[in-house]
Parts: sequence; structure tokens; C-alpha cells
Amino acid sequence: MNPLDLHQTPSAYLILAALLLAIGLFGLLKRRTLVGMLISGELIFGAAMLNLMTVTRFFAPDPAIGQVFILFIMGLSAAEVAIALSIVIAVYRNYKSIQTRELSEMKG
Repeated sequence: MNPLDLHQTPSAYLILAALLLAIGLFGLLKRRTLVGMLISGELIFGAAMLNLMTVTRFFAPDPAIGQVFILFIMGLSAAEVAIALSIVIAVYRNYKSIQTRELSEMKG
């Protein structure tokens, strides 16, 4: 198989999506700052979008439906980032730290 023809098979995209998902999950488990956790969450969103685009491109009769769905996911992701960053800024103003271990007063 020619390496230049990898974009013609869904396996390369699915492997990349699985790699992004693994990196995102690892980041969620290992990062202790709120910003690092936010970035890891965005990697997981990216993996889901890539997975959905791969399925719609190679297996769906009408790929436009998947692309519209991806646009909605991108809008949701942008809203999530805006809200999460405003929460991070509010936490930093109150506690002078964004380390999750130092936020003991927020425990329920």
C-alpha cells in the first residue's frame, strides 16, 4: 500500500481518533490544573468529531448530514470553552490558584 493513499481508507482516521481520545483521557486523569483539564476535554471532543466525520464520509449515503452535525458539535464546544474559561477566571480571582487540589472549599 502506498503511504500517500492512506487518506482513502477509514482505518487511518479511526486510529487517529482513538489516539486523540487516549491522549485526552490521559490528560483528564493526570492534569491537576483546570486549564489542562479543559484542553484534554477539547481533545476528546476532537476525537468524537473526527470519528463522526470518518463514519459519515466512508459509510453514510449523504455525508452532508454528518458535516452539519459536526458544526453543531463545534458550536457546543466553543460555548463550553467560553463558559469553562469564565469559571476558571472566577476561581482564580477567588482562590488565587487554578490547581484542583487547592480548591478544598468547593468540596460538597
